[in-house]
Amino acid sequence: MIRRMETEEIDRCVQVIRDSFFTVAEEFGITEENAPRFTAFATTRERLMWQQKEGRPMYVWEEEGQIAGYYSLHLQGEQRCELNNLCVLPAYRHRQIGERLLEHAFVQARELGFRQMAIGIVEENERLKRWYETHGAVHVGTQKYDFFPFTCGYLEKSLA
Repeated sequence: MIRRMETEEIDRCVQVIRDSFFTVAEEFGITEENAPRFTAFATTRERLMWQQKEGRPMYVWEEEGQIAGYYSLHLQGEQRCELNNLCVLPAYRHRQIGERLLEHAFVQARELGFRQMAIGIVEENERLKRWYETHGAVHVGTQKYDFFPFTCGYLEKSLA
């Protein structure tokens, strides 16, 4: 079941995000030493509290009392938002939870009046890029930053 995150669940959500993104870190050789800003290492209670105070809509997938998935929307302008931290715990993957969260994000963004959604990924994660593309996102570019050992890939999804 997808629902809004409650403030008292922030610590659980931090752990879901970190655990979920840690598998990506392992797969692509991303460590706290070579990329301390990567989601698996940089997500903290303070960061999510700040994002919540900022007004970001935050959602969880809950199953049998366990938060197994998460995402938030970062409002970037009148008609544009960014999908942040869409993730599913490894034990819950391959059950279409991510797909349901993504579709929910599209619906929520449309209801909030957004016409465009930005999505950032580890560019080298071809499987994830194809997954987003099968859901209508279009790859629009890449950027290499000195503070990451990987290339950041960017996709956009029209919500109109």
